[in-house]
Amino acid sequence: MDYKGVWILAEQSRGRVQRISHELLTRARQLAHNRGTDVAAMIFGHNIRQSDLQELIDRGADRVVAVEAPQLEKFLPEPYAACMLKIIADYKPEIIIAGATSTGRTLMPYVAVRANAGLTADCTVLDIEQETGNLLQTRPAIGGNILATIKTPSHRPQMATVRPRSTKPAAKQHGRTGEIVRLKAPAHCLESRIKHVGFIPNESEHSLQESDIVVSAGRGIGKAENLPLVQRLADELRAALGASRDVVDRGWLSYPHQVGLSGKTVSPKLYFACGISGAIQHLAGMQTSETIVAVNTDADAQIFSVADFGIVGDIFEILPVLCERLKQAGSRQ
Repeated sequence: MDYKGVWILAEQSRGRVQRISHELLTRARQLAHNRGTDVAAMIFGHNIRQSDLQELIDRGADRVVAVEAPQLEKFLPEPYAACMLKIIADYKPEIIIAGATSTGRTLMPYVAVRANAGLTADCTVLDIEQETGNLLQTRPAIGGNILATIKTPSHRPQMATVRPRSTKPAAKQHGRTGEIVRLKAPAHCLESRIKHVGFIPNESEHSLQESDIVVSAGRGIGKAENLPLVQRLADELRAALGASRDVVDRGWLSYPHQVGLSGKTVSPKLYFACGISGAIQHLAGMQTSETIVAVNTDADAQIFSVADFGIVGDIFEILPVLCERLKQAGSRQ
């Protein structure tokens, strides 16, 4: 079979296309350029806004296929999978990438098995192998100690998920043209043994993934009793409080604070790393931040390889001075 094209699984909520869709277009455009092919987006829902579908075109899609029905308004694995399998059968995409969201993490493995395709989850890097055209899917492995590059040479489509906030949304290019196809979902694709019964939103004051500023604590803080120092910096900056895996594993902070491959991926305007060495799995969760500031006593710490500003020194000497300066600056405003 002749499989071609790079496709994304775009997501919607209440008829509005979600940010992860625009992030996926950034990766898809690069892959399509390297492969010499086009970009398409599939999306499932009900009464999806036409302007949002056009925005997918504006941000890099050459074709958008929207499959709609009232039963697709909320995510349900079986109807979504049936619709996605129909897209695969009708359009034969060579590559499909999705976000490692609750939708992507549920849907992609199910579809991969049904389609007899290969899937790599939580990729940090995607590229095209020039000699073969295969998708190169790189992700941390063995507890984040190595980076493994995976290929699926014998099966199509090649499927991968990537973390939300692991790349910037594709920029709008006004004047771009493309094809928008709106399809009514076939009745046989809408059968489901699962019902959507409700949704409980996260209403925390500073959502880690939504915050413009994140201050994170690492093992270098020494003990849980020293956390108030890092919390003070977060308070002065009106930032969300994050943590490395070591801090969470030791019970100093709870899991929702964890940044990294096994926690949350963040991409704030400012990321402040306090006593974090920079393990691969942590870097995978924050390296796309706009500005990274790191404080560590070890001048050779891996965190400095991605930091825009690095301070080699004792956080117990540096953070109090920084907090005081921030307090003084705030009082003058």
